[in-house]
Amino acid sequence: MWHGMAGWWDNGWGGGLAFGVAHLLWWVALIVAVVLIVRWLGGDRRNRHGPAPQDRALSILKERYARGEIDKAEFDTKRRDLE
Repeated sequence: MWHGMAGWWDNGWGGGLAFGVAHLLWWVALIVAVVLIVRWLGGDRRNRHGPAPQDRALSILKERYARGEIDKAEFDTKRRDLE
């Protein structure tokens, strides 16, 4: 009775298939780990959230001054408030 099970595992697809899947999963895990480590060590250092709110506010203030919406005194006052 047990001979049939052992024969299926040893001589059939069972052992080879299990080994092949385990081998494939090992390589996938290794490649994913390498990619994550490379990205973590500095592959992408861009600021993903955009400029800091203070930098953005100062940029808008400069644009308003350049368009003539505010004068020099108001620009200087608001710039000091932001810094």
